[in-house]
Amino acid sequence: MQTAPPDIKPCHACRDAAPLGFDFTMAFQPIVDIRDRSVFAYEALVRGRDGSGAASILGQVNEHNRYVFDQSCRVKAVELAAKLAIPCFVSINFLPNAVYQAATCIRTTLAAAQRFNFPTNRLLFEITESEQMVDKTHLKSIMAEYKRQGFQTAIDDFGAGYSGLNLLAEFQPDIIKLDMALVRNIHLDLVRQAIVKGIIGVCQALQIEIIAEGVESEDELAWLQAQAIHLYQGYLFAKPGFEQLPAIHWPTGSTPAA
Repeated sequence: MQTAPPDIKPCHACRDAAPLGFDFTMAFQPIVDIRDRSVFAYEALVRGRDGSGAASILGQVNEHNRYVFDQSCRVKAVELAAKLAIPCFVSINFLPNAVYQAATCIRTTLAAAQRFNFPTNRLLFEITESEQMVDKTHLKSIMAEYKRQGFQTAIDDFGAGYSGLNLLAEFQPDIIKLDMALVRNIHLDLVRQAIVKGIIGVCQALQIEIIAEGVESEDELAWLQAQAIHLYQGYLFAKPGFEQLPAIHWPTGSTPAA
């Protein structure tokens, strides 16, 4: 179990932050490995206490409470992951503009993992490509610190924005998650197929894993499987479970390799 470095003092964002002012919880959606029908990770997704979607919570986040919200999300995800005895990675989205200094701001997450007895080597941090970046050098330092501490890192929604390849040129995460807009009906779309094949080639050269997210049909799955992608997330397998791990549906075409 990792612990926070003792010589790092909390910054003003920890000391002076006002209470968040609203409550939330998490739903969990599996990321599956089709090769052996196992679960690679569960992504923690923000939900209202009444089960309302992420938009109802994210709409309350602003420049004044962004830091506290980001820290609270990490703690809630770790707490529920421990309560649900998640045996694999738990994937946590983070807001890079809410991280002032990576080694300092990770203290709360490490403390939560220690308090709830959740192994830190099962933490995976996702940054969304569409998140507006203030400073790419800052983001690069965050990702480098997370990798140094042994966390898995991922770029979420890859292909949704305009900066994906530029981000890869700056740093190489362990994983990229193909945006669902690229995945949707890919078996029928030659343009999307060409783009995804190009992304696959880049990731193979850089030794980066690919997760196809938003998979909803067996036809989409079949095309992606033919490209040797084996990690998937989407309604075809399971919808998010509210404070629980949902049952997984394994499509007939997803027979494990012999």
